[in-house]
Amino acid sequence: MVDCPEGERVLGNRMRLASRLATCFVALSILASALQSQAQVYQGKELVKAQLVADTSAIVPGKSFTVGLLLRMAPRWHTYWAFSGDAGLPTELKWNLPSGWKVGEIQWPIPLKTIDPGDIETYGYENEVLLMQEITPPQQIASSPVKLSAEANWLVCEKICIPGTAISQLELPVSKTSQPANSELFARYRRLLPQSWPETNVASINWSRVGRDLRLKISSETLAKFPALDFFPMPGKDVVVGHPTIESRNNSEIIFRIPIESSEKNLSSLPGLIVFSQQPNGEDRAAWRISAAPTLSAASSAPARGIFTFLLFGFLGGIILNLMPCVLPVISLKIFGFIQQAGQSRRKVLRSGLAFTVGIFAWFVGLALLLIVLKGAGRDVTWGGFQFTNPYFVLVLSVVVLVFALNLFGVFEISLPQSLTRGLLSTTERKNDLGSFLQGVFATVLATPCTAPFLGTALGFAFSQSSAVILAMFVAIGTGMSAPYLLLSAQPAWLRFLPKPGPWMLHVKQFMGFLLLATLLFLLYVVGAQRGLEGAIWTSCFLLVVSVVCWMKGVFIVPTASAMKRSVVFILMLLLLLGSGIYFIGDKFRSSNVSLADSRLHGDWQAFTPERLQADLEQGHSVFVDFTAAWCLTCKFNEANVLESAEVRDAFQRHAIVKLKADWTNGDPAITKLLKQFGRPGVPLYVLYPGKNEEPIVFPEVLTKGMVLEKLQTAARDVAAQ
Repeated sequence: MVDCPEGERVLGNRMRLASRLATCFVALSILASALQSQAQVYQGKELVKAQLVADTSAIVPGKSFTVGLLLRMAPRWHTYWAFSGDAGLPTELKWNLPSGWKVGEIQWPIPLKTIDPGDIETYGYENEVLLMQEITPPQQIASSPVKLSAEANWLVCEKICIPGTAISQLELPVSKTSQPANSELFARYRRLLPQSWPETNVASINWSRVGRDLRLKISSETLAKFPALDFFPMPGKDVVVGHPTIESRNNSEIIFRIPIESSEKNLSSLPGLIVFSQQPNGEDRAAWRISAAPTLSAASSAPARGIFTFLLFGFLGGIILNLMPCVLPVISLKIFGFIQQAGQSRRKVLRSGLAFTVGIFAWFVGLALLLIVLKGAGRDVTWGGFQFTNPYFVLVLSVVVLVFALNLFGVFEISLPQSLTRGLLSTTERKNDLGSFLQGVFATVLATPCTAPFLGTALGFAFSQSSAVILAMFVAIGTGMSAPYLLLSAQPAWLRFLPKPGPWMLHVKQFMGFLLLATLLFLLYVVGAQRGLEGAIWTSCFLLVVSVVCWMKGVFIVPTASAMKRSVVFILMLLLLLGSGIYFIGDKFRSSNVSLADSRLHGDWQAFTPERLQADLEQGHSVFVDFTAAWCLTCKFNEANVLESAEVRDAFQRHAIVKLKADWTNGDPAITKLLKQFGRPGVPLYVLYPGKNEEPIVFPEVLTKGMVLEKLQTAARDVAAQ
């Protein structure tokens, strides 16, 4: 079952609502121009035949009866349920009845669920469907026979989608008695109608809210016996839902997770159907109807033990961040500062360590608050990609790194205006404390793209929780990252193990500048991956002007220079910065071409798309997906040392594993969606799909050759055994 092109482009969580609205607009526009058509013919074939049928031979005044719209679709074509899913439109029925007649709601049979390429889920009907409505005539009917008329509008899809319309009529006599009609047809479709929820001794439900997800817990030994279980949502028009999945199940309990992708903060439950059968979309399928519950369960908060476990993971991940290559240059600066302080007063060393720690916490807490605000506004929140998928953030960070490096080389000194210096930095200690604070902020900014071991799991959990848990997680990470420096500054006696200060420190300071330049080269590589070669060149031109401006500041704006000279140089510096920013960044950089992911592929890797993954799985291939980004150094380490090693490459080839690279450098929303489905806030993520019907294997953030080789062998053995 393949849906219309509008639906096929629904890849990201945030675009699903817009896609549905666009689908509706296009389809209704075509419907408006086709209202006079009584048949739906495409390439000489009638796609849908519409007919009104009744379950009675005659109309008895005051006695209700049922009329159904019978739609017969051409093979492989389908229409849609009341909630069509990620694409499509539900069928509409507008009655033209005499005065005094009443008509009930459409009774929708249990639909079929289909997953198309691109992870598009829809709910609809193939071959045939009967949409029933109860009609109640008045106590007195003036004429006989009575002609009932209804206008039906539908959308029918196969490889393309075509709207259809028909005005159907049904003529029935009026009588004091009636006989059943079309009994087999109505009985067959009444068996497919959802049933009311059973008594609590048969099945009980409990709703809870965890972050942006709803959890539906069903306790029922009867349901648990069915191999195929699913939840078909029926959201309101302002609610956008993701794809419901079974989170866990046992002999008496099933828990569904339903992602809520709109900004419905107070949504505590969702109407829908619990569908069960011996196999998915089976002819024996049955359903129980769930109505929305009025209150939110107290189970919406995660258990305390689970929270503390993940907070521990965040703390450990924060400690490990200090060892990541993206943070080492700035950490080296702090170690250099401790060397300078060796032999000084304990109070001064402690103040410096505390200032560095405050800088770390300032960034982490500020980032947490920003993510909480964005999450509350319905935006997707991620780690690393939140900033580094934005090329302008990387550009600004490149300027900051360059300025710090030039400062270490002695090209100029970073200082505050004299008036501010006198007011706020009256002592040397306070000035040093400000430097330590800025170093702490700088270290955490560079740490953002790194997903250290434990950190990905902890953040993936936190982003699905409440605002308090998100804030607590970032505090835990900041505590872990700052712990070594707090410990060292609180025990200054340990500083005696460091080398004594001396003239060699000037050379070390300059060497640290070269480490920052290495970081700058990495950032330029990221810019090139995001904006192409032209983007990297124009960024370099702007950085050259920044270097000249810093040199002018160091040479001409000095205490011995006159006020006039300093003012003129300052104005020239501003003009250079503004002019080059407008020309190189506002014009050239902004219009540079974005680099395509395919241009960064090497060897036998292929660019990831949901459609390509689905196609390979349909063909029976095993697929390994590398979720990566140009700015992720952990990803680069894993690729160079594990995935591109001779042993692992040979294993991929020997087991015929298809290798897909999901490049998240520019924040691809389709990749963001998959990361969220696997509970990860960012890259790296490595997933092995052994086969179409097999559970995917998720690897940890840091890979080893033995781990990958073992999983590849296990997956190949399991597939061969099928």
